[in-house]
Amino acid sequence: MSNSIIIKKKINKFNKRISVSGDKSLSIRWVLFSSLANGVSKAKNLLLSGDVLAAIKAVKKLGIKIKLKSNECIIYGKGVDGYEYKKNITINAENSGTLGRLILGLLINTSHKIKLIGDKSLSKRDFKRVSDPLSEFGAGFKLNKNKNLPLTMTGSKNLKPIKYFENRGSAQCKSAVIFGAMRTDGTTIIKAKKSRNHTELLCKYLNLPLTVKAKKNYDIIKVNKVKKINPINYNIPSDISSSAFFIVLTALSSESELLIKNVNINPSRTGIIIILRKMGINIIFKNQRIYKGEKIADIKVTSPKKIKPINCPTNLNSGAIDEFLVIFLVAAKANGISYFKDLGELNQKESPRLRWAEYILKQMGVKTSSTNQSIKIYGNPELKIKNKITIKNFLKDHRVFMTSVVAALSFGGEWKIHDKDSVKSSFPNFINIINKFKK
Repeated sequence: MSNSIIIKKKINKFNKRISVSGDKSLSIRWVLFSSLANGVSKAKNLLLSGDVLAAIKAVKKLGIKIKLKSNECIIYGKGVDGYEYKKNITINAENSGTLGRLILGLLINTSHKIKLIGDKSLSKRDFKRVSDPLSEFGAGFKLNKNKNLPLTMTGSKNLKPIKYFENRGSAQCKSAVIFGAMRTDGTTIIKAKKSRNHTELLCKYLNLPLTVKAKKNYDIIKVNKVKKINPINYNIPSDISSSAFFIVLTALSSESELLIKNVNINPSRTGIIIILRKMGINIIFKNQRIYKGEKIADIKVTSPKKIKPINCPTNLNSGAIDEFLVIFLVAAKANGISYFKDLGELNQKESPRLRWAEYILKQMGVKTSSTNQSIKIYGNPELKIKNKITIKNFLKDHRVFMTSVVAALSFGGEWKIHDKDSVKSSFPNFINIINKFKK
């Protein structure tokens, strides 16, 4: 069976109601927290993607019993010190940077050596950004080429609290340090540039010893040792990063309307909504509510008459970091030049995404100019593609694949997009939902 998809036809106007898969960030964190809980935790709508299944395999390897049913996952936690495993075990994070980085914090107090490996893409990503602060607690690390996987970690039973400045806006680095601090006697203080705060919200919901003092551009987080975690029953809300592809598909279509049900609209994740509204896209939150500390809503999107260019404020970058590839597609149809800067973090993802964005746009006939940190996109409201375009060799980056599909359906042309199985890491149901829009 071919692992590529061919699209030859633009999408017609539509009026749809959809639900997308469970939030990946919350799904992985639920698995990790539940593995440390005292007792049985249950989740519905858990995202059964490659990244989340890798998290499930990892905690199973640490001696935690897990049952997967058709619509429910059950984890039998053994408490914060309940992990049981053999010496010299290997944890495979596969394609998941979230799992790979966070689990190091969880295992920082082990006296056994633990080896962490990943797939080709993850093995190229920077793990020194987490090994450096975690080593300050007292753990020891040996990394490939001083920054990559595979790595070996030797933990310590004599961990000391640290002061840590997270200046990249990386929720993964911040969360890894939070997990490490939970194993430590004393108070760890983190000064963190604004980024996703799912870990902090779960800690607050679970009444764990963590406090957050919000400043304008950063948070001061204080963490103390965790002695007990209660079980967590969770109906995982839908993922806004997965929803983003359909929001943009609607924005780029004419006379169309879309409602996406039960989406996590955590303010640290809604950068794409703010950016697209500034560009003239009609987006409304309906039925807003709070669920276990997270903001949830139905998202209604209506096609705009025209799209405005944007000089994107950099304070929105961290809240839209996973969505910029599709945001750039909207800029391609804007009436003017859009400018996005301070986006070097995009090249620390599954593939060098800023470079891939420019490649895709140039294949579409869109004029761009870029640096390692920024990109200018010269929008064309009349953009129509008539040539053949092939997208391949993108390190199986799921977001490159899904962005290319949205571009093909929105602008026309004949596209051959390779590695369709890349979506299994984050959004296995993506192609099934896309096919509903073609009808």
